[in-house]
Amino acid sequence: MTTLSPTIEHLRKDSGDTMNASPLSLLAVLALSALATSAAPPNVLFILADDLGFSDLGSYGGEIETPNLDALAENGLRYTQFYNTGRCWPSRASLLTGYYPHEVNRDKLPNNKGGGRGVRQEWAKLLPEYLEPIGYRNYHSGKWHIDGDVLDGGFHKSYHMRNQGDFFTNKGNLYDDVPAEIPSDESGFYATTAAADHAIECLQEHAAKHSDKPFFHYLAFIAPHFPLHALPEDIEKYRDRYLEGWDRLREERFAKQKRMDIINTTLSDIEPDVGPPYHFPKDLHRLGPEEVYRPFPWNTLSEEQKRFQAAKMAIHAAMVDRMDVEIGRVIAQLQAMDAFDNTLICFASDNGASTEIMVRSNGHDPSVPLGSAASYLCLGPGFSSASNTPFRRHKTWMHEGGIATPFIVHWPEGIDAKGELRSSPAHFIDFVPTLLEITGARKPDTVQGQPIPSAPGRSLVPSFAADQPIDRDFLWWMHDGHRAVRVDDWKLVAFEDGPWELYHLESDRAESMDLAQSQPEKAQELKQIWESQLHAMIERADK
Repeated sequence: MTTLSPTIEHLRKDSGDTMNASPLSLLAVLALSALATSAAPPNVLFILADDLGFSDLGSYGGEIETPNLDALAENGLRYTQFYNTGRCWPSRASLLTGYYPHEVNRDKLPNNKGGGRGVRQEWAKLLPEYLEPIGYRNYHSGKWHIDGDVLDGGFHKSYHMRNQGDFFTNKGNLYDDVPAEIPSDESGFYATTAAADHAIECLQEHAAKHSDKPFFHYLAFIAPHFPLHALPEDIEKYRDRYLEGWDRLREERFAKQKRMDIINTTLSDIEPDVGPPYHFPKDLHRLGPEEVYRPFPWNTLSEEQKRFQAAKMAIHAAMVDRMDVEIGRVIAQLQAMDAFDNTLICFASDNGASTEIMVRSNGHDPSVPLGSAASYLCLGPGFSSASNTPFRRHKTWMHEGGIATPFIVHWPEGIDAKGELRSSPAHFIDFVPTLLEITGARKPDTVQGQPIPSAPGRSLVPSFAADQPIDRDFLWWMHDGHRAVRVDDWKLVAFEDGPWELYHLESDRAESMDLAQSQPEKAQELKQIWESQLHAMIERADK
């Protein structure tokens, strides 16, 4: 039998004197005990969606057909207060480094260091670089959006989908950091399917050539990020589903979420003045009078506008549906190679649904079928509000609608719980420490003589066994001037250049009752924590 990781051996030895063990230690022992019966370290599959809203999955209140992800939730765990960073590239940096993106130059600080083009410090390694020394094979399929080449980050094979503006061509994409060869006929190509195809090919090769080793596979779909491109047969399933509008859809999803006990809050109000975070008037004009740049009440729209908006949501749903179908194919491959039970599968979204409206890449031809390659559509503020039910705001904002994500964890050999909810606040920064604990991988103390700073994340392993608090001081956010900090159930949040707002999230995750004026001392306490963290990041970046 494979030797247990040092973490597990240590916990088992220390668990003998249970009279002196802390509750947290005992829960960690329970959570890890299943590993002791496994003959091999676990495989890991992390599936990341792009611009998926909190309520877009069936298991989180949605009507979109997602039976494969729902089955993982039914036989695993659903986290109800899991967070990303509110934007694609910062979230990916946090996920694979275990740090806030600002700490690794992957989001902007006030001194203009970092951002989407920022380069990580030498010490800021990616997770596969810690897993490879203990025998893991590492694979990547899909979107990257991290600095540097993929294989330099510890991956053995990669399909890097750099072309994010056309789901119907492989042009511009890379295999193992080498440009893809494009056939003359690409009529059968669809990006979501291609990402799954590559993942399956990697798994098949792993089973054939490396079955004695565990694997880490990072499967990062572009879907359902704009442009709204989907297969015609998938769009047809949802063509008339959304004609009753975003107001009705939010109410339906909210009612289902309450029945499922996913949330304990009111339904946020749609904010009629909140539209795209970046306004492109020329693009709005190109899209025509059917496009609307604000979430106006549905009954105020013309019939043409209703039909156009409902069609966009139908395409969004089709993209999510197809992603779930492809995830099902990947799961079938894991089952075929007898790896499913000992694979830790995680699913999340990099940010909330997007209210952006723009035209890029191939442009938009209004004469072609909506959702086809020559069209370029974005979900927009109305149905983005529905996708993010029950929360306020959208991608890029630090209110719950921008940073809350579904998070599903499934691992038959490592987690006994089935269909349970986990309510403790957690974040992408927690994924790396979780994997380090589960696998026994270690981060070095220094890289090229440079000490590695302590990371802010916490292992999720104790929460695998029971719904109990994760021991941390705070969670912190900043992007595009929007900012937030959460301490226990208190959250301080602000728009760019806006005043601080204070919410008690235990019963008000809708962020509808601002307590900043009635509880100024609590607001000041959280503000000082937020500012202290910011100053620490700036000081580190200046060194």
